[in-house]
Amino acid sequence: MAHPTNKLSATAVRNAKPREKPYKLSDGGGMYLEVTPKGGTYWRLKYRHNGKEKRLALGVYPETSLAQAREQRDEARRQLAQGIDPSAARQAEKRASKIAAANTFAAVAEEWLVDVHHKKVVADHYRHDRRRLELHLLPALGRRPLAEITAGELLDALRKIERQGKLETAKRVRTLASLIFRYAIATERADRDPAADLKGALRSPQVKHHAAITEPEEIAKLMRAIYAYGGEPVTLAALKLSAFVFVRPGELRQAEWQAMDLEAGTWSFTPSKNAAPLIVPLPSQAVEILTELHDLTGRGRYVFPGARSRERPMSENAITAALAGMGYKGRMTAHGFRAMARTVLEERLGYPPAIIEQQLAHTVKDANGRAYNRTAHLEQRKEMLQSWADYLDALRDGSDNVVPIRGQA
Repeated sequence: MAHPTNKLSATAVRNAKPREKPYKLSDGGGMYLEVTPKGGTYWRLKYRHNGKEKRLALGVYPETSLAQAREQRDEARRQLAQGIDPSAARQAEKRASKIAAANTFAAVAEEWLVDVHHKKVVADHYRHDRRRLELHLLPALGRRPLAEITAGELLDALRKIERQGKLETAKRVRTLASLIFRYAIATERADRDPAADLKGALRSPQVKHHAAITEPEEIAKLMRAIYAYGGEPVTLAALKLSAFVFVRPGELRQAEWQAMDLEAGTWSFTPSKNAAPLIVPLPSQAVEILTELHDLTGRGRYVFPGARSRERPMSENAITAALAGMGYKGRMTAHGFRAMARTVLEERLGYPPAIIEQQLAHTVKDANGRAYNRTAHLEQRKEMLQSWADYLDALRDGSDNVVPIRGQA
């Protein structure tokens, strides 16, 4: 004969008061309300499974109502009828939920950002990529189990970026997603990369080259304008160094004094788009600029600290903004110094493309397909950078004795 159930009323439960000792109010079917001397009220279910008596917590009153506790009791009784231990089933569910929470797209993306990406790129690159994920992927996919995300779901998120006219951003976000999925595959939390299925599915952005000046007459005017710049000394030094060593703008403004060896005339750092460290041989003009600047910023971490705080590097727009203020808006950018040097060094000064590309921190491989290390062609690059700096000085001075093309009389 079945034991009677639903013996309690909502009023009886509400009026249950603490006593000197714990006591129980039975609702039948093994469920009861336990009342403690301190006023705690807990729903419990007593049951037997495989001959053993067990207890199952059903919630705390009043957060869990009488009706809700009964629903949990009835579900537990159905599980028992099927030979399932309700306590074991709940523990398995908790473990599954915990695993699922750790393997959402947001969780895996955060792990990849902190443990992998942050250690491979410069701070600005990392900050931009994190922001792209937070804006464009996490709202739509963050809570989804990563292994269950389809190419169609990812495409929907990327299409939203496209509809805003941000075609290049959509392309970059797809690349980020692919890196995260590949990390999940490597850590055995996914079997495939749905971002790879979207190759060719996005609209291609129109290629826009960074504005750059490459004609000697215009370069001469630019260098004269730079040396006549009347703004902040730190910005002036950054403008000059941009021309002389043509590293990426982010690498220049993130430069740290500890990486500079002015006595040896070298600057050692890891380029933002190349994991291999690079040694930049500094021409004498660059050493002179840095020596003077050291008196101004040498006590801090950054060679080019920000105007508001020396604990942060200068603004990423500082150089381009200075160029715009000098009348070069739309004609020259901070990144344009790289294109200027790349073009002139090869076409007018006759340097081999491989040497130039290595100095630009582009991946250059030897005859055996191996990437050159950071010291490769150091002497050739040292001579090239000194010739380049002398060439710029000659143009600025209006000298008729401009450095000729290499190999020519």
